[in-house]
Amino acid sequence: MGEFVRVEVAEGVATVRLDRPPMNALNDRLTGELAAAAAEVSADQAVRAVVLYGSEKVFAAGADIKEMAEAGYDAMAERSRRLQAALTSVARIPKPVVAGIAGYALGGGLELALCADFRVVGENARLGQPEIQLGIIPGAGGTQRLPRLIGPARAKDIIFTGRFAAAPEALAIGLADRVVPDAEVYQAARDMAAGFTAGPALALRAAKEAIDTGLGVDLASGLEVERVQFAALFATEDQRDGMRTFLEHGPGKATFQGK
Repeated sequence: MGEFVRVEVAEGVATVRLDRPPMNALNDRLTGELAAAAAEVSADQAVRAVVLYGSEKVFAAGADIKEMAEAGYDAMAERSRRLQAALTSVARIPKPVVAGIAGYALGGGLELALCADFRVVGENARLGQPEIQLGIIPGAGGTQRLPRLIGPARAKDIIFTGRFAAAPEALAIGLADRVVPDAEVYQAARDMAAGFTAGPALALRAAKEAIDTGLGVDLASGLEVERVQFAALFATEDQRDGMRTFLEHGPGKATFQGK
């Protein structure tokens, strides 16, 4: 339990909750606690899926500008390294991760949401990378993860202008996967995450690693990653149980143990 980041686990779903009012600005303390939370939920075998959440009013409205305004190159080179490392630890959680976004997800807040596998967005949410309006660029993955998700032209539009995308646009361009009333964001994100808890944990981990690794390499290398992950799953109890149950009872009847 950190000062600004809490981890709550129930029924196989871990909620990583940001709690630094009023805007959940990502200062050094919060990002350090975020990295620790990512390590905790990654290692906990009782956790089968993860929700990232702030509050009904805000997901996270970017980095703490007061901490950054007078910083020089040396300080920011080191701080940006820590920030990127913390968010990368979230992106590498080897389990399905759903971001529940109500209110604002801006700057580093959107970059954190981009580390999730899915994004459930409130009807009145606003998402954006407004760093250009401060004379800088996104520094925690925005210029890399955003174009991989929505394409380079759409990412350049959002990053070059610094404008905010409303929920309907976010859904239309693939930045959001689902839009729900603001008050239902957390429950909808949790319901989505809960849908993975009965699945084969090792196969889900392999699928996530194959997809994420493949996005950063050429096709031949990605296919080799897939082949190795595919073959490795034939050493698991879940594969044996899944195929045996399929042959005996048909699809969708297996009970997976994550082994």
